[in-house]
Order: sequence, then structure tokens, then C-alpha cells
Amino acid sequence: MKGNAACNDSVTIKHLHAISQIVNKAANWKSALDEITKLVRTFFIFDNLVVYLSNEKTDMEVFYAKALGRGKSAEADVSWGESIANRIVQNHQLVLDQPDITEKGNRLKQPHILGIPLLGKQDLLGALVLIRFGGPAFETNDILLTEFIAAQISSIIDREKLLQKNEILEAQQEQNQLKDDFISTITHELRNPLGFIKGYTTTLLRSDTTWDQATQEEFLQIIDQETDHLQELIDNVLDSARLKSGQLKMKFNQVRLEALLKDVQLRSQMNHPEIKVTLIYCDGLVPILADSRRLSQVFENLINNAKKYAPLSDIEIRVQQTQQYSEIEVKDFGPGIPDKYLPFVFDRFFRNPEQSPNIHGSGLGLYICKKIVQAHNGQITVKSEINKGTKFQITIPNYQGL
Repeated sequence: MKGNAACNDSVTIKHLHAISQIVNKAANWKSALDEITKLVRTFFIFDNLVVYLSNEKTDMEVFYAKALGRGKSAEADVSWGESIANRIVQNHQLVLDQPDITEKGNRLKQPHILGIPLLGKQDLLGALVLIRFGGPAFETNDILLTEFIAAQISSIIDREKLLQKNEILEAQQEQNQLKDDFISTITHELRNPLGFIKGYTTTLLRSDTTWDQATQEEFLQIIDQETDHLQELIDNVLDSARLKSGQLKMKFNQVRLEALLKDVQLRSQMNHPEIKVTLIYCDGLVPILADSRRLSQVFENLINNAKKYAPLSDIEIRVQQTQQYSEIEVKDFGPGIPDKYLPFVFDRFFRNPEQSPNIHGSGLGLYICKKIVQAHNGQITVKSEINKGTKFQITIPNYQGL
């Protein structure tokens, strides 16, 4: 190459090879373009470099831009070649726009612009635009080198688009798998209570035998319990869908936390008399702004979760309060959760695979807890030790919006 490139053929070949190596080895498109721009600037004159991509609306979007020369101190006020990029995309050919400089003046108002189409494997991706303020003019070898650089950038963009498509496909596959798991789980969970309800109802209705009062009451209690389980499952599915779509609205009012937790404690002892629930708090708790129904649902879900996975374990609820925050811990003394599963306990449909398959559950309870707490601008975390128990900690602001 001659003139502006200021290098001989052997150096140019070395640089072309270096550019290709950058494209092949770079961790991501941003670092690749940064390295290419930095390298090319050492032997090839330009002030601004811009990569434009065409979108579905046929508008031009800046994919990458760098000012390294005269325009660096006035980036917002100088040409970035957008009109040239539009012409390239419309005509599918390079554009060379060089002003006729007859007298000295403001170099920033005398841009020499070279635009090269970015050709992907399947379509025109956009344009590479190089700008020199005040010259020198672009020569034939400059154009050839820029076309090579454009080809390398096109391969980067093609690769980036392919990665994005792969990510979309993987996300879709994950969503499809979640749906399949959801259908499988819900089907299994629905069949269990329905099977009990149908079986015991059919047994009670048999005309070829009679049942004593105690047996009838036992059967009816089982039907009642399984109906409650079925109702809980349906409620969880509906709440999960509403929370995920943002359609479950919160109704914030002043709530006395100790009164809410006492109600939760009383209901728990009525429904699960075999479990001791201890409530610990200091006098003088200030009322908080919360949705009392949904916040109660969080604590009831945590207690039900402990009942399933830490059967017969006592449960301790401890409340502490600062001027701005309320912290509530719900702790059991059961078998605990292995460390490898802790990051996933709040995921939708997640269930500990090491637990007994006979434990009822849809994997939605803790997901619902997290979403409700987040709707209160709060956080919920979990800590667990094997054979020592599990502790859920909830922190919510006393006044929403703080």
C-alpha cells in the first residue's frame, strides 16, 4: 500500500493476519471491535469509525462507534456519516464522499467519508463508515483495506446474531421444558387428591355394605383434607400466573405485624396441631404498610413448606424492627436443604429432587413468597444446614416507597 497507509506489503499482510486473529479469538463483539479499531489506527488514518446496522423498520442503528482523531473533542457536533450509511443500505454499494477543498477552513466541517456495505451470509447487515476530517483523501488501497475490515466486522456481526438466535432458542427450549414439567407436575398433583376424593366417596356410596360412624368420619376427613389440598394447588397455580404477569395487585394498608403473625400462628395450630409454632417479638412494634392477606399467605406458605419437608419439627418465627425495616425469620429444625439446591429454592416449579416423591407440592409456594415480598419492595433469603434446619429471612420496608 502507499501514501496514507504508510506501510509496505509485508507489514500489511501481517496486519491483515492480526485482524483475522482478533476476529477468531475475541471473547465478544465489543472487545473484537475495540481491538480491531486500535490496531488499524496504528497504520491507517481515520478520525471516526462507525458501524451501522439496518433494523426491521429499515432505520439505521449505531452498533459501534469510536472517535479517535480530530473529531474526538467535538463528538456531538461532527459528522458520523448516517446519511452515507442510509445510501449504502438503499443502493447496496460503497459510497465515497470527498469534499472539494479549495481553501483552508475548519477541518471538522470538511469530512472525507468512506462507506462500505456489511455483507452477511444471507443479507445486507448495514454499513461500515470511516471519516477523515480535512483529509487526506481515500485512495484505492484505502478502499481495499476498508473492504477487508468490513468483511471481518460482518463475520463478527453474523456470529453475534447467531449467538443471539441460539440464546433465544435455548430460552424457548427452557420455557417449553418448564411448561412440560409444569403440566407433568400439575397432572400428578391433581390426580393425587382427586384419586383420594373419588375413591373414598365411591366407597361411602357403596350400597352393598354399611360403615360405622367412626369410619364414615375418618373417610370424610380424608376427603376434606384432600379437597383443601386441591384448592391450595389451584390457588397457587392462579397466583403464580398472576404474579408472573404482574396482574396480582397489592392493597396496602397499615398492618400490625404481631397481630398478623398471631393469626397465622393460630391458624397453623388449628390446621396442624402436631406442630408447635413459637412467635418471638419485642413490644412496641410499629404498624407497617402491607397487604395483610398476601403477607399472611407468605408466612402460611413457609409454615406449610416446613410441615412438608421438616415434619414434626417445631417452627420459630422471630420479628425484629428498625426505624425503616421489619425483619422476620421463619426457622425450622428439620433435615435442612443441601447447599447445591439453595440457589434454586425460589425458582418456579423447583422441588428438591432428594425429597420423597410422596410429598405433595407444585414447586410454586416459595416462588409465590418471593414475588409477594418483592411486591412489598422487600427481599427474602434462605440459609440452611444439614440436620440443623432451614431459616427464611424476610426484610421489608415499614413504609412503601422508602
